[in-house]
Amino acid sequence: MKPMARIASAEDNVSLEAPVDDSALRPTPVIQLEKVTITYGRGENAVRALSETTLDIAKGDFVALVGPSGCGKSTILKLVSNLIRPSTGHIFVGGREAGAEKVGIGMAFQNPTMLPWLTIRDNIMLPLKIVEPYRSSYAAKKKTEYRDKAEALLEKVGLKGFGDKFPWQLSGGMLQRSNLCRALIHEPALLLLDEPFGALDQFTREELWDILQKLWMDHRPTVLLVTHDLRESAYLATRICVMSARPGRVIADEQVPFARPRTLDMTYEPAFVTLTQKLRSLIVDARAAA
Repeated sequence: MKPMARIASAEDNVSLEAPVDDSALRPTPVIQLEKVTITYGRGENAVRALSETTLDIAKGDFVALVGPSGCGKSTILKLVSNLIRPSTGHIFVGGREAGAEKVGIGMAFQNPTMLPWLTIRDNIMLPLKIVEPYRSSYAAKKKTEYRDKAEALLEKVGLKGFGDKFPWQLSGGMLQRSNLCRALIHEPALLLLDEPFGALDQFTREELWDILQKLWMDHRPTVLLVTHDLRESAYLATRICVMSARPGRVIADEQVPFARPRTLDMTYEPAFVTLTQKLRSLIVDARAAA
């Protein structure tokens, strides 16, 4: 007689539950890079700027890219904003191929690039003049609703009453605050920042960290920040991605565990210093390996 199969019991310490595939329940990342590479030039003049890179960024996340100069951090920003196309691989923004569907993007760079003949308020309102759905109603609302929108942002960054000034009348730090207002006024889903505080003195930079943190907490855009300042990355980001030397690729992805709102005092605490030292060691090792 053929023996009956034995039924597993609790004493066997065997799980009777099949593993659950929850991939369908996870939200689609706002940004996805799948095995992306970038090569400039051809033949003997070809330069591999970005090695095979995969990166996912969720909605509302604040990700900082750090690494040696020339490792491809700004290249990733250009890829995400569809300013350049990858040599190989795929980029998805908002669940679609980059450029296939319009996604609200705000951008801020090291140079505020304000138009000198426009007031600060008019500079801030420029995206509303260009981007739909605001563009079609700009003429009707520029002196009412849109003006109020700009003034509200100026007040948030400590520039109440400066809307009628011209760029040449403001300091570098004040211009960069205005630049953040311009990047956020059209309520973008995605904010791309390329060393926005790199040209400022340390005290002004730290002041703007706090302002950017408050703006992010109020509006919750998805943020991708390129920076060389490791303290800045740990102060602002929820994740820090470390890149290798050229050809760049992501070699580490660190979660930032500190509660918000973060303060400057926190940057001197042992846990914060340990994180920045770890990031520094990763970058030093990456440069040595290259």
